[in-house]
Amino acid sequence: MKHSFKAKIYKVGINPCVKVPDAITAKLAVTKGYIPVKGTIQGYFFQQTLCPIKKEEFRLYVNGPMLKGGNIKVGQIANFLIEQDTLERNKNVPLPEAFKKKLEENNLLTEFEQLAPFRQKEICRYLGNLKTEEALAKNMDKMIRVLQGKDSSPLFRMQ
Repeated sequence: MKHSFKAKIYKVGINPCVKVPDAITAKLAVTKGYIPVKGTIQGYFFQQTLCPIKKEEFRLYVNGPMLKGGNIKVGQIANFLIEQDTLERNKNVPLPEAFKKKLEENNLLTEFEQLAPFRQKEICRYLGNLKTEEALAKNMDKMIRVLQGKDSSPLFRMQ
């Protein structure tokens, strides 16, 4: 079943998002506290996960491709059409070979493997989606510094 709503895009920290009305989320199935959805923003297709927020509705984070595809900006009201995403999402995200080599060179593979599985997955997904070799090298170096305790990253924050 598809559900439509309008919402003003606002920022939490640096992340654009919208609140999804309780009347909609009450009709969707929660999986491990989250709600996998697919839908459109201003007619642009996306696949995303609704995140629970204490004492509020679920929140839908509006990433860069969604903003660009929907030709919408923070502060504007957008039209959303969402439905439960029942397809099994890819649970196995491979460790990029270049990052594995970097971890081994710095004797940090064990530290990486001691991270929670969802952290490992998010880091691998993030690195795997980078478009240029330059961006990959820069972000791998940052992850190495984080694992060495010399830097911090939102990918390592505990929820």
